[in-house]
Amino acid sequence: MQNILKKMFKHNSHPMHQGFTIIELMMVMVIVAILLAIAIPSYRSWVLKSHRSDAIATLSQDQVILERCYALSFSYATTCAALPVFPQTSSQGFYSITISNQTPTSYTLTATAISTQTLDTNCLTFNIDQTGLKTATQQACWTP
Repeated sequence: MQNILKKMFKHNSHPMHQGFTIIELMMVMVIVAILLAIAIPSYRSWVLKSHRSDAIATLSQDQVILERCYALSFSYATTCAALPVFPQTSSQGFYSITISNQTPTSYTLTATAISTQTLDTNCLTFNIDQTGLKTATQQACWTP
């Protein structure tokens, strides 16, 4: 019995170390770096695309206000109390909204990206006119 106990508790000249080697840690870091290199650009792209709805919503709201004003005075060029002061910033602050070509029978509303939204080079501007014609840097921009 003593021999068995001696063998079990025998001091090993090469003790077993527990933990991770530097190579194992470096491999984990490389894998994490690769995952982040893929995930971060994809996430940024998704966030920029989601901000496009800010321009679409603000332009739609201003278009409705302009149409209400036209229904009251039969002119887009007359002063209307409900009409916001241009240029204005969109509700979430990602676009600057301006009005141009404002005549008694026409107008063009434009949303231009500002701040960090300028990184969305595919959709820097959105336009809509009195006929409802929607144009943008790329036509796909109007699809949120």
